[in-house]
Amino acid sequence: MKVEEAEKIINSLLVFGSRPGLERVAELIRRIGSPDEKLKFVHVAGTNGKGSVCAMLSGILQQANYRTGLFISPYILNFRERFQVNGEMMPPEALAELVEEIYPVVQQMKAEGKVITEFEMVLAVGLQWFAREQCDVVVLETGMGGRFDATNIIDTPLASVIMSISLDHTAILGDTVEKIAFEKCGIIKPDGVTVLYGQQPEGVIQVVRQAAEERHNRLLIAASETVTPISSGLWGSEFRFDSPLTEGTQVYRIPLMGAHQLNNAAAALTTVAVLRDRGLSIPEKAVAEGLRQVRFPARLELLQQQPVVLLDGAHNPGGAAALSKAIREYLPDRRKIGVVGMLADKDVRTALSMLIPLFDRIVTTTPPNPRAMSAQELAGIAAEYGVPVEAEPDDLAAFQKALAAAKSSGSDDTAVVIFGSLYLASSIRLRAGY
Repeated sequence: MKVEEAEKIINSLLVFGSRPGLERVAELIRRIGSPDEKLKFVHVAGTNGKGSVCAMLSGILQQANYRTGLFISPYILNFRERFQVNGEMMPPEALAELVEEIYPVVQQMKAEGKVITEFEMVLAVGLQWFAREQCDVVVLETGMGGRFDATNIIDTPLASVIMSISLDHTAILGDTVEKIAFEKCGIIKPDGVTVLYGQQPEGVIQVVRQAAEERHNRLLIAASETVTPISSGLWGSEFRFDSPLTEGTQVYRIPLMGAHQLNNAAAALTTVAVLRDRGLSIPEKAVAEGLRQVRFPARLELLQQQPVVLLDGAHNPGGAAALSKAIREYLPDRRKIGVVGMLADKDVRTALSMLIPLFDRIVTTTPPNPRAMSAQELAGIAAEYGVPVEAEPDDLAAFQKALAAAKSSGSDDTAVVIFGSLYLASSIRLRAGY
């Protein structure tokens, strides 16, 4: 089997199961040899920030000489980004071999009336590979939710981490932050330790605290007060971290923009304290170097400097709020041209209300996904905010229009910001050659 065929097989599976539950995926994992039982995990859920904190924790653990698996969703450039060991993607031949091995089990279960979804298959492939690679720790990002997320088949992890919670996937997870928090709390397992991102909407902390108490978890809240900014810019941030969990004040640098990334770092550093308490040896030098080298595509990513081009996957209200704050902080005096594409099942109006008024011009486009809102429909919504808007369905052409307009301004004070769906971010990054 070739890797292209393997990816095609995975993509052919249903996105959602016929009913929620973990019984089917748990049975699949058992049938392939229970690779999860050979691994230790840091389990991460949340609406926003979970990808960033996974990248930080993975980098720190690698610097501490732990063989580290990283399971992420979604990917940006390559399907095999979902599975990484020590920062390296799963080799194509490994993906092909694992799909060839596991898919017959999936077919057998289907014949028995037990239909496996795409994400469940992806998880099975990842766990089997991490076990065979003899990973010391796997940083495991949930796909959607927590309680019924396929990743939740694991036993009590080294730490359960719940990041920023806001309204997203409301048709599936609930229409209030409290309901969504309840679903995310599904990853809190008996007799474990839970780390909670500090800046949460009212009501979320209470839900998480109750779940932690019921499952006899120690709850640590990564308060934003533990982080003090020193300096920041398009290059990233330098900050002080001072927590009762650590000895003294430490200074760190991260090449990620935005105040929200400092709060994400607080969650990562609080988790490091938990991992040390659970017996892992993580020297301070490893922490500093892991943060200094962290990379995370499409999260306030600086693609070029002349003119400035920023790429961000802000596709829900929480992400839009973080991007809005970053634009005000880092691009205050610049003319700004936005390239935006959204999926129709997102809270498009709320996200756009936070962002469109910050721009001088908007080009809407259609992300390469069947759930995408058309460029024309999106332009109609964006135009309500009084900003000049044009629709260009082809995402590369939309970006090229914005870039040409920035260059024609004759100065370095115009910035292009690409935002919205991660599918848009992936497509432009690839097609534009970044």
